[in-house]
Amino acid sequence: MSLQVINQNGQLLIDSRDVAEMIDRPHNDLMKTIRGYIKHLTQGNFSLSDFFIESTYKDSTSRLLPCFLLTRKGCEMVANKMTGEKGVLFTAAYVTRFEEMERALTSTAGLSPELQMFKQLFDVVAKKELEDKRRDEEIKALSTNVVQIKETFLQRDDDWRDAINRMMKRAGFIAGGNYSDLRKMSYERLEERAKCNINIRLANLKDRLEEAGATKSKVSKTTKMDVIESDVRLKEIYMTIVKEMSIGSMRA
Repeated sequence: MSLQVINQNGQLLIDSRDVAEMIDRPHNDLMKTIRGYIKHLTQGNFSLSDFFIESTYKDSTSRLLPCFLLTRKGCEMVANKMTGEKGVLFTAAYVTRFEEMERALTSTAGLSPELQMFKQLFDVVAKKELEDKRRDEEIKALSTNVVQIKETFLQRDDDWRDAINRMMKRAGFIAGGNYSDLRKMSYERLEERAKCNINIRLANLKDRLEEAGATKSKVSKTTKMDVIESDVRLKEIYMTIVKEMSIGSMRA
């Protein structure tokens, strides 16, 4: 995507939502990172507006949500913590867009006050159109996300879960251990074999549910089993692990 630079009273800024999309990170995740930067900047007595400016936006359901506007320094701070291709591409994108906008501002400095006024009006209209386009895209993405999440929960495989529970009980009988300890061990084995982090996946799933408008009750009831069941590969690996535990071939 192409980063959109906002001219706010002569200050060039980039929306944190654009940054999150560019670097392929959840917006909530980037917001947490920026708040961490702000904490350190405050302790160091730096001017926060030189890096990040608090702002808000309306989502597809007209809720007013927080975001940040990043200055060039703010973008540099985010980019400096990144490595690999994404970091290189983000740095190239924001440097290019800031330079383009700076040249555009310089080229209009010699215009008459009337023409500068028309230029400002044009910028306001263009910004409004971009915001409307973004909102339309968010509505479309939200609709798709809601359908996907509904499908995930509607297609819950109760037979699979019943089989898992039966084998876990059998494993508990064989090992003579606590059921919750065995369940914990099964998740640890899954993370080892599948090279994944179930807690992170669970947090991401809950974030997606919240963004899709799920109730707090539904979000709080979401479990690691929901995460596993939604991924065919994890589901197969976990079934194998529990089978091994149920016949006593894998002990704690």
